[in-house]
Amino acid sequence: MFLSIWVGVVMAGAQTGCSTLSKKEAEVRPPVAAENRPAQPPANPGSGRSMRNPDYYTIPKVPPPGARNTYSSVNVNGPYIAITFDDGPHPTNTPRLLNILAQRNIKATFFVVGQLAKEYPQIIRRILAEGHEIANHTLTHPTLTKVSDDRIRRELGETHKALVDIAGYHTRLFRPPGGATNARLKEWFHNEYGYSTILWTVDPQDWKRPGVSVVTSRLVNGARPGAILLCHDLHAPTVDAMPGTLDQLLAKGFKFVTVSQLLNMESSAPASSVTAVAPSSDPAPFNPNGSIVPSVPSDAPIPFLKGQPPAVNGIPSEGGAAPLR
Repeated sequence: MFLSIWVGVVMAGAQTGCSTLSKKEAEVRPPVAAENRPAQPPANPGSGRSMRNPDYYTIPKVPPPGARNTYSSVNVNGPYIAITFDDGPHPTNTPRLLNILAQRNIKATFFVVGQLAKEYPQIIRRILAEGHEIANHTLTHPTLTKVSDDRIRRELGETHKALVDIAGYHTRLFRPPGGATNARLKEWFHNEYGYSTILWTVDPQDWKRPGVSVVTSRLVNGARPGAILLCHDLHAPTVDAMPGTLDQLLAKGFKFVTVSQLLNMESSAPASSVTAVAPSSDPAPFNPNGSIVPSVPSDAPIPFLKGQPPAVNGIPSEGGAAPLR
């Protein structure tokens, strides 16, 4: 299943910038119990050791009551930001990224593709065990504005069910592939699924692989209080950029929280100089010869109630897929 996803990405070549993957399962480091972890005080930025993010255990990790149907940034009183990673889990990049985040005590939000979550359930469990947040990024990464409502229900529903089956986890956040959405979809997802649609403030376009230093520069220079940073753990160069990016942001005084924690910190006062970046209107094309949509036709709608896993028996085969950027 996993190889079928990436064959098309490889054939797309330089347009997508995606790389080939091995079927070999990633070795997943089990989480270390908090009481067994050695104390690691904040390091001097010039000492060669990583700085560490403070703990924010008391801030809820679910969206607050009354959360809006969409966010690209959040008004907060303080230098708080959320870093997010799309299109995983990846069998080697994601575990490596988790190690980098753990060294700095940073909690991130992962918008996962349902098929990959089912392919690498142990990575999903590790993400949650280490205190990160997981959110829905569809089952097969289609462009939602170009497929039927029935297909959309199955994309969201099967991914939600997969996370429940893997880890008993009910996500409350959603990000559309490529940022392709509209007012109707946002309202629908919020009313029927309880999802807040999460876009972003800063897009370094790391999926184009502009280089480690460019990705770091765009993220660091674009960060503002209440910002939501967009990255992709699908790409090794993005993970390569994370140590320098995270250390520079910590050195500038930014503090990392998950997206849901950021929503819980929303203030009526505007965040300083936060400018939302519009989603890309021209995502790299996906090679149709590498379809990632299984041909399992079904015409029956899938019921889904807020806070409950949907009953899913298959997904239809119509519609195109957006690139896994």
